[in-house]
Amino acid sequence: MTKSQIPIIKNFDLEERTAKFGEEVIKFVKILPKNEITRPLITQLVKCATSVGANYCEADDAESGQDFRHKVGICKKEARESKHFLRMIATAIVNQKEKIRILWKEAKELNLIFNSIYRKIPKK
Repeated sequence: MTKSQIPIIKNFDLEERTAKFGEEVIKFVKILPKNEITRPLITQLVKCATSVGANYCEADDAESGQDFRHKVGICKKEARESKHFLRMIATAIVNQKEKIRILWKEAKELNLIFNSIYRKIPKK
């Protein structure tokens, strides 16, 4: 197989992927108009979107299986919350739907990944 024939494989490094998600959200919100409706939505989105990666880093350094499960649970909740606030921003700012759709899709994928991990960790 030549180098040009090697299939492109999606990056499955969750630390990098969750960091990129947070970075993309930060870049995106910088271009949004700020008003009494969008300001709190943007603040909440930045908090939950960047929290996914921060909590994954903590999960990666967990002190126990129970601690790992707890942190992964937070990751899945924050990813789901990101989807919610992206939806609210799509309603408040209608001309950004395409970028929001891309970010929403990534938040959904992260939520599904963390849900899968969470379900596989035994309760103690």
